[in-house]
Amino acid sequence: MNQVACALTIAGTDPSGGAGIHADLKTFQELQSYGMSVITSVVAQNTTGVQAIHHIPLEMIEQQLDSVISDMPIHAFKTGMIANIDMMKIIAKRISNLNAPYVMDPVMVATSGDVLIEENARDFLRESLLPMTTVVTPNIPEAEFLVEEKINTVDDMKNAAKIIVHDLGAGAALLKGGHLQGDAIDFLYDGSTFYPFSAERIATKNTHGTGCTYSAAITAYLSQGDSLLEAVEKAKHFVTLAIKHSFSLGAGNGPTNHWGVRKESSSQYEQTNY
Repeated sequence: MNQVACALTIAGTDPSGGAGIHADLKTFQELQSYGMSVITSVVAQNTTGVQAIHHIPLEMIEQQLDSVISDMPIHAFKTGMIANIDMMKIIAKRISNLNAPYVMDPVMVATSGDVLIEENARDFLRESLLPMTTVVTPNIPEAEFLVEEKINTVDDMKNAAKIIVHDLGAGAALLKGGHLQGDAIDFLYDGSTFYPFSAERIATKNTHGTGCTYSAAITAYLSQGDSLLEAVEKAKHFVTLAIKHSFSLGAGNGPTNHWGVRKESSSQYEQTNY
């Protein structure tokens, strides 16, 4: 029997279903990777913003990690919201021996603008977790924090990617250009080459959970043995259709559509059971 591809997400929750581990697990399922999760924080949020945050006790985070790692195969994993240094230290220790690709979505601020990470934890993320990654997937505001420089142009994006890889130690950097004008162009930098991924900008406010969904799709494809370049290319396609077919749900920024890829024929990426 062929072993099923298994993907783990370590992140916070979203009871409205658009972001966090909810988005990650939906994405894993759509892409036929077996999804597992370790919850770091329980977040009361919806399309309008974050109403409350409760952090899971540290020993419970540790126990969740131990339960999964000791029993289940992990072929790729990602981190999302990790709110403080103590959580990061526990996670760093537990993932250091995992022989699997690590995708970091450096979640700091929700789509609504609510801050999701303590200020002093940002430096620890940059200095201790970032060098462990296979790829980090910042949007422009997150990349500006990581490199401590403003990013206004495509050249700025490329320079930031070089800093993240060569100076901060990430395995690769996927700089997402959604905050710039024009087409939504992202750049993957692997330490030697820039690979552009462009898609037509979609006029919608329903972008809740796009970063989680994009990074989860990369994780799913990596868990199935794709190269990083292949994984990003397929994930860009997946998230673009998720945005194109997004939902006008709630009073704020509606969620992406995790089965949007099923709504269009795309033989290059079509899953066998669609």
